[in-house]
Amino acid sequence: MLIETLSTFPHMYDSVMGESMMKRAQEKGILEFRAHDLRDWTHDRHRTTDDDPYGGGAGLVMKCDPIFEAVEAILGKEFVEAKLASAMGESAPGGLASSSTMVEFGGDAGCPDRASSAAPQIVFLAPQGRPFDDAYADKLAAADHLLFICGHYEGIDERVYTLADHVISLGDYVLTSGELASMVVIDAAVRKLPGVLGAAEGPVDESFTSGLLEYPQYTRPADFRGMRVPEVLTSGNHAAIARWRREQSLARTAAARPDLIAAAEAAGRLTPADQKFLKLLEPAPTGAAEGVS
Repeated sequence: MLIETLSTFPHMYDSVMGESMMKRAQEKGILEFRAHDLRDWTHDRHRTTDDDPYGGGAGLVMKCDPIFEAVEAILGKEFVEAKLASAMGESAPGGLASSSTMVEFGGDAGCPDRASSAAPQIVFLAPQGRPFDDAYADKLAAADHLLFICGHYEGIDERVYTLADHVISLGDYVLTSGELASMVVIDAAVRKLPGVLGAAEGPVDESFTSGLLEYPQYTRPADFRGMRVPEVLTSGNHAAIARWRREQSLARTAAARPDLIAAAEAAGRLTPADQKFLKLLEPAPTGAAEGVS
């Protein structure tokens, strides 16, 4: 997989991409990473990438022309022209879309190549994007080539989103820049690539892969300051261990993320044994202790 980033602070990636799993993925040849400096495609002595917004208002907006020039240099002019032709063809007569929203955020709509894992796919991180989750990480991990375009300041000129294949939001909060958000998404996707993690089962049995939170984990010593590892884990009874882990996963998810339990039930991922166990977790009806009917 080739992952590239386009941002005003490319050196923010140095530590993250040069350590731990990301470093090993590159050393193994599984991942190739390139960080591009958007300022390389500016034409003034201040290397300006932002300007005041039309209509007034606080803050600055990232300009569209350096971004388009950069993407043309990185992915080719024909690639950008195809994106623009697709956007223009779907917009209002006479030019770009006249509405305030020019693309379908969180996409895969529009460009014919967007369904192909071999074609380069452009990713934006923005509040209006589709919420990021483990399933979306799977989707990005299936791509051969991703280019992350990272916003800054008050936002990005809306016309730049005509380039988007994916617009993703990490959550309802604000970060200093898109670089930070892109690092999270890149990490979540790269760890799913075959051969990246040391243990073969590493990405299979983690939180969210089954739609539930992961069960508690323990290692030596078995007794630490009076806190003992649950006996079932040292019993050697693999069936009992599997059952305990499943129940702990259900209990943890029900307590912390009941929305995931509801989603698993709606998707038919809960067995009769799961449902029976979850019933045991439900609080007794009010007044039951006093025998009130």
